[in-house]
Amino acid sequence: MVTVKDYKKRENKQGEEFFVLVLQGNVVPLKSKETGRTYFTAKTCTVSSTFDEDTCKELIGMQFPGRIKRVETDPYEFTVPETGEVIQLSHRWEYEDNTEELISELVVEDSEVY
Repeated sequence: MVTVKDYKKRENKQGEEFFVLVLQGNVVPLKSKETGRTYFTAKTCTVSSTFDEDTCKELIGMQFPGRIKRVETDPYEFTVPETGEVIQLSHRWEYEDNTEELISELVVEDSEVY
């Protein structure tokens, strides 16, 4: 499951404003490579929407089936907002909807119908 944690206003190439939903996945424990200590984190991503700002506000806290998965990309530079440090990444986080998977489990083949 993922949870809508926030929304953000964005602008497309034509200069039109739209809103994205900020999704957060489940909390998972990880072990720090530097200290060896365990910490908890949750991956986040954004998903475009056709909603107005009021609708986006109402969706905060709502949960959807699916998960946030790592997707490999060409390397790019990213500035860490908290520190200003510029790092190189070769992945992004993306929402994966498992609705198709759930539907396929419920489909009954013609040969199974009596």
